[in-house]
Amino acid sequence: MNRPNILLVITDQQSNRALSCADNPHLHTPHIDALAAAGVRFEQAYCAAPVCGPSRSSLVTGRLPHENGVLVNGLAPDATIPNLGELFARAGYETAWSGGWHLPDSGPEIRGFEVLHSPEIRLSRGAEGDAHVTDMAIDFLQKHRDQPFLLGVSLCNPHDICVWLSSRPAAPEDDLGLPPLPPNCASDPQEPEFISQCRQSPYCQGGTHTSDWNAWQWRNYLHAYYRFVEQADAQVGRLLQALRASGLDQDTLVLFTSDHGEGMAAHRWVCKLTLYEEPVRVPFTLCWPGEIPRGVIDHQHLVSGLDVLPTLCDWAGVDFPAVTGISLRPLIENPEQAGRPFVVSQLHSDPDNLEMQGRMLRTQRYKYVAFSQGRNPQMLFDLEQDPGEMHNLAAVADSRAELDRHRALLQAYCAQTQDPFAAAEVLEWHDFPDLLH
Repeated sequence: MNRPNILLVITDQQSNRALSCADNPHLHTPHIDALAAAGVRFEQAYCAAPVCGPSRSSLVTGRLPHENGVLVNGLAPDATIPNLGELFARAGYETAWSGGWHLPDSGPEIRGFEVLHSPEIRLSRGAEGDAHVTDMAIDFLQKHRDQPFLLGVSLCNPHDICVWLSSRPAAPEDDLGLPPLPPNCASDPQEPEFISQCRQSPYCQGGTHTSDWNAWQWRNYLHAYYRFVEQADAQVGRLLQALRASGLDQDTLVLFTSDHGEGMAAHRWVCKLTLYEEPVRVPFTLCWPGEIPRGVIDHQHLVSGLDVLPTLCDWAGVDFPAVTGISLRPLIENPEQAGRPFVVSQLHSDPDNLEMQGRMLRTQRYKYVAFSQGRNPQMLFDLEQDPGEMHNLAAVADSRAELDRHRALLQAYCAQTQDPFAAAEVLEWHDFPDLLH
């Protein structure tokens, strides 16, 4: 088997449910849907952190934010840790990047990659930059080459929803054509104090002026968000068409994902910065004609953004150092394999107070969330019975055994990965055994 070309496509702020192939009838994403139909779509995929920089640092290093040094936006990963581009370049691949890098900026130089996009283009606005980013990627695909390539394409949208929110949009005159509110749109009157504080964070643009929104305003916000998703899908379509027109599609492994999700009005939330499903669960699809099965929807395996690097390296035969992520290739080639028992996401919500942080641990049925401070610092949800996360079981006596089990798993994981969150008060009082093996 020849080494494949690699096309890595990343959108910004796209939730798993923000796809028509995920049975969302309120938007239309034909190009991403077609990619999913031609490959494997993982339904239980989570970002390593619901913030741009920390998540992307994990995508390109295979390591958690506390391991690579990017806890909040504006930081660069530890230079001693090789990123995806450096590893592939060492293995003889031509490596190029078009679009936002976020670690901490997007050029003019990115370690391990040729930068394709113009430094004069404003990449933080999808309306201004995404077409250019796609144009440069298409130009790259059209060039003749004698070696395999790794091409990263990072689109801004649907992140333009943050710009829309900052404009403090008025209530629409009518609700014609607006999507309905989600079933879990109500906020929890007993929500952790940590989440209430996050609502005031500068990361959560718009959060300070949505408290008095009526139903029409929330539905208008959802309508706007879905339109930005569709704009990103259009660029993905252009990119995939160019791949086919260049005759490269049969020899190219495509991985599509997003850095994190969006609140989508669940729990009356906009933007990111929480560990609810909407901001942390992301699309994740792999396609390679003839090598990866077509039309598979994987509902079983828990996937992390950490898995991007080891998965791509595994299929390309590229050596890589020990990482926290795992290769998904064995799970695709043998779906009966068990996979990982849980997946973890990290959150540092305040750049000025790195002690303010949270952790999510998702098992097959449950999600456990612990915060470093504030009232009600724990959440436990039975996602099988409560997919909208409306009933926090952390204080329910009958759920104490599951709460203790998940807290123990998180503490053991923190110990294994040397995550300082293990010292958080919510975990430190209990001496847990090694439960990871």
